[in-house]
Amino acid sequence: MNILLVSSYLPYPLFSGGHIRLYNLIKELSKKHKITLICEKRDYQGEDEILEVQKFCKKVITVRRKKQWSLNNILRTGLSTLPFLVIGHTSSEMLEEIKRELSKGQFDLIHVETSYVIQNIPRVDIPLVLVEHNVEYLVYKRFADNVPLPIRVLLQIDILKLKYWEENIWKRVAKLIAVSEIEKKIMEKVRKDVEIVSNGVDIEKFKAKSDKRKAGNGEIRILFIGEFKWVQNIDAIEWIIKEIWPKINLKFRPDSIGTKFKLVLWVVGRRIPDSIKKLTKDKSIIFDEDATGKTELIYQKTDILLAPIRVGGGTSFKILEAMASGIPVITTDLGNAIGAKDTEILIANNPEDFIDKIKKLLEDEEFYGKISANARKLVEKKYNWKKIANDLDSVYESVMSYA
Repeated sequence: MNILLVSSYLPYPLFSGGHIRLYNLIKELSKKHKITLICEKRDYQGEDEILEVQKFCKKVITVRRKKQWSLNNILRTGLSTLPFLVIGHTSSEMLEEIKRELSKGQFDLIHVETSYVIQNIPRVDIPLVLVEHNVEYLVYKRFADNVPLPIRVLLQIDILKLKYWEENIWKRVAKLIAVSEIEKKIMEKVRKDVEIVSNGVDIEKFKAKSDKRKAGNGEIRILFIGEFKWVQNIDAIEWIIKEIWPKINLKFRPDSIGTKFKLVLWVVGRRIPDSIKKLTKDKSIIFDEDATGKTELIYQKTDILLAPIRVGGGTSFKILEAMASGIPVITTDLGNAIGAKDTEILIANNPEDFIDKIKKLLEDEEFYGKISANARKLVEKKYNWKKIANDLDSVYESVMSYA
């Protein structure tokens, strides 16, 4: 098939889950299909990044990603029925590029990544397949529920607009794709024929480490990793620092766990906000902005991953990558979007639960090894990119059979 793929981002470098997903899917799908990618490009991305994606595409066309948080966008949102997220991704340049490519009459199908760029696609008689990474209005709602009341009121108006936008778009497209069962159930309230094409992991790149624990030079490293421009990651690390880590320090002093190893919270991410760093002076918390280049190496130095996802949705790539690396993951019910069993992942929804799960992993080596091995087996079976790409290709075929 000839596929026009429209995205709000150029998927390289692999800085976020969305980049990882789209890059790997394009890489696999290009073995069978001809892909033309039209996407927004950030200022830090240049010709090298375009060429990396071009390896797998017939053509890559980029338009400049404009600043989201501008006075113009805020004012336009206030005077429009469109939500802030859609206003920020509306691009006349992208619209013209898409029109130009469509005028050549070469595409069998249009694949759209996220509903907030679909307004840039003119109405055409070509099937549209929409992939939603999250239910965006719920991401914003969970965030808004925790902000001061005056701001919350303003955000709620935009959330209602975003909810209306998303649900209207879901009805319009030929096929709607969710990345997990959690989002699918929400989308099915609007339409019943929602497909799941989950996130995946490169199982050759992320290998199970041979040393199952105590890999960090006398330290037990408990990792939090994330892209700090996302509200769910900011919420999670703030919760860890304020509510979980002080209690861990009290409970797991070296003399209390009977080892010479010390516990370290390793916070890894690009441009960690000063507001987060200022939350603590605890020397057992390490903020690391320099280790983000090769995440597979980060997991080789990690003993446990904390992923208390309380805001957001979708399947977390850090959870899949840690599981592929044989690192036990402790997350929330919301974070377990893949529906892993309690022999594959650990679930905790309050600080005490997190502490209990950490204690079990530290004190019971057999249990640690069991979780590690089962997690790796799960991602090998269900979440490798070849299988995920085949799932998406099956959706394409089903759409074309009815076109």
